Amino acid sequence: MKFSVSKDDLVTPLQLVSGAVEKRQTLPVLGNLLLKVNDGVLVITATDLEIEMAVNIALEGEYIEGDITVPARKFVDICKSLSGQNPINVSLDENRLKVSSGRSKFSLSTIAAQEFPNIEEAMFNLKLNIDSLELKSLFDKTQFAMAHQDVRYYLNGMLLELNGDKLSSVATDGHRLALATLKLDEKVNDELIQAIVPRKGILEAGKLLSSAQDSCVLEMSNNHMRITLGQYVFTSKLIDGRFPDYDKVLPKNSQRLLVAEKDRLKDAFSRASILCNEKFRGVRLNINANKLCIHANNPEQEEAEIELDVDYNDEDLEIGFNVGYLLDALNVIRSENVRFNLGDANSSVLIENADSDDCLYVVMPMRL
Repeated sequence: MKFSVSKDDLVTPLQLVSGAVEKRQTLPVLGNLLLKVNDGVLVITATDLEIEMAVNIALEGEYIEGDITVPARKFVDICKSLSGQNPINVSLDENRLKVSSGRSKFSLSTIAAQEFPNIEEAMFNLKLNIDSLELKSLFDKTQFAMAHQDVRYYLNGMLLELNGDKLSSVATDGHRLALATLKLDEKVNDELIQAIVPRKGILEAGKLLSSAQDSCVLEMSNNHMRITLGQYVFTSKLIDGRFPDYDKVLPKNSQRLLVAEKDRLKDAFSRASILCNEKFRGVRLNINANKLCIHANNPEQEEAEIELDVDYNDEDLEIGFNVGYLLDALNVIRSENVRFNLGDANSSVLIENADSDDCLYVVMPMRL
């Protein structure tokens, strides 16, 4: 195997693909990248057995076909460190990978390509074209609510739901829920399709989607999701489980409505959070006629009290929330104003974009 490629053509794809490499690998080959040269194209692949990322790079000049795996971190660091003034020359010499550029030379250990695992080929029964930044935005609006290492394994990811001409993303960790919806240009299917994509799959797919402003292809099978964007192909296994019926979590009888300017509200919560309990992150909201008072305190007996004007004309209410959960929602809402749909002191709040219904957030109350 032998090829030459410029640093500009190699480094960015390398960094994106290497995100799929298993950090705590049980198999040494999972810490490697698969390099394969065939028919004038270099294909670089990384996997952790749950997700797989591959990139195709067209080669110019002479090449020799072949394949090998090489330590991902070392190969990426070497390529990043080179000046870029000269092409990067890569060749396989017996079981060593030789990398050279200008007056720099490196020799890396390898593992045979035959030992590199591939995610099994899937039969994709759903395919749709979608703007990459719109799909990235759909992920961004909800991914913060995904659980992390929860024993309820089906929460450690994001539900993607396709229903007619709407694609929705839903995430919950049991304390809050995030739901976002994207209207598609056309109706894609008649029956409801649901898939739970694991946490790492969503995070790595998000990095890929933000790398280019272009249309991508989203495909689904019973066990896999695939995103094709330009020269990249990203595949993730799906979580085999049943996602909670999120519609039952959405508050249906919130009698009290609070409307506030989003940025002012976010700033007020941020200031109050400085003195809240670092472990429980609780703040108390006192709401009365067109006024919101946010209280925070901590075990050191330090206190914060922030007051701001809001649009509220209902009964007085005192309720507590995790301020981090409120800020997570406000950070991804893009409207000028937000709506807080409130019940009583023991009811969850439904937070909405005041200008549209493309996303909504449910946060459970805290006892303070």
